[in-house]
Amino acid sequence: MLTYTPEAEAFRTEVRAWLQDNLPKGWLDPGFEMSSAERKKFNDEWPSKLFEGGWICATWPKEYGGKGLTVLQGVVLAEEFANARAPMRADFFGDTLVGPTLLQWGTEEQKKEFLPQILSGKMRWCQGFSEPNSGSDLASLKTTAVLDGDEWVINGQKVWTTQGHHADYCFLLTRTDPNSPKHKGISYLLVPMKQPGVEVRGIVQPDGTAEFCEVFFTDARCPKDNVVGGVNNGWQVANSTLAFERGMSATTGYRRFEEEYKLMVQAARQRGLLGDPKIRQRLMQYFSKIQILRFNGLRSLGATLENKKDMGVIALGATNKMFWSEMHQRAMELAIDIHGADAMLINTGPKDGGWPGAQRDKRREGYPTSAMMSAFFFSRSETIWGGTSQIQRNIVGERVLGLPKEPKPEGGKE
Repeated sequence: MLTYTPEAEAFRTEVRAWLQDNLPKGWLDPGFEMSSAERKKFNDEWPSKLFEGGWICATWPKEYGGKGLTVLQGVVLAEEFANARAPMRADFFGDTLVGPTLLQWGTEEQKKEFLPQILSGKMRWCQGFSEPNSGSDLASLKTTAVLDGDEWVINGQKVWTTQGHHADYCFLLTRTDPNSPKHKGISYLLVPMKQPGVEVRGIVQPDGTAEFCEVFFTDARCPKDNVVGGVNNGWQVANSTLAFERGMSATTGYRRFEEEYKLMVQAARQRGLLGDPKIRQRLMQYFSKIQILRFNGLRSLGATLENKKDMGVIALGATNKMFWSEMHQRAMELAIDIHGADAMLINTGPKDGGWPGAQRDKRREGYPTSAMMSAFFFSRSETIWGGTSQIQRNIVGERVLGLPKEPKPEGGKE
């Protein structure tokens, strides 16, 4: 049972009051809607308000611009923003991935250079990990960085680079020692994207979005001191970044699925399908799994509050990632089945056109989809990013259950 301290509840009152004062008038009222122009204005102004309020990366230490919140205060902050349906981040990759990585591994000079720009929302980031032949086996990456005086010269290709076409910087995994075992010769670099030698191409998806990109580096450069965690130590640093990505907000992560479940029940009722035993069974399976996800979030929070770092805690992160991503794919298949052929119409779903997790605002006019169908397409990727389900199963099997490691190709290097 999670118990909130009086200090945490006092902080909740502070956050709630700030949201009421700073969100658009009527935002918290049922049925609130904004025009496209109003939504654009809000999206443009909100990051600055978050920064002025000190809510971006509020759990970071005060000396680096955060509020130094406790874990429980951070949970309260996430809960109140979720309750208000208010955006909480300026830039996901900066706030949630590279920022915490720099706090753990970065030099003081790196922290002073990059953290203020992440906090202010002035610097956008992308992640340069996967390559065309190095996805699940990330340590087999081929992109190279060779030191030339005070700069690294980078050559290679990355793929599935989300928001690569908007990013100012890329946190990039490169091979800096080709003669070392594959896990040992990798470095983690912070590379400027707006320079000669960096070419970004959007990969158009079935729903018309192109937020995934492939990035080509041809003699691109970054300063020698932009290595995070030391030369040839990138594998360990990258695992820290992936751990941040795999985490979910303990008491809020399940909520988008709960909202989605309610929309499915509403659609099934409207279409006379609540009496269909197969649909009812699948709806209840989804509901039950959402509750399991909720309880697992509380277990993760309890382990964090107690500072537990045993293998059971490691396994919980891997199993949660497998659980929710595979659950959600099955759930979106259920949503398609409930709507039937109407799922192909661009106005399918709630009257306001919204759907949790949809990429609706990024659609191309030449290939429109409903927000629900966009969420369906996006769900197909969820068992891949942040570590594939197959890799998560290997982690649990080898590190927790003690099963033998998978055999390596003959002559392969660890």
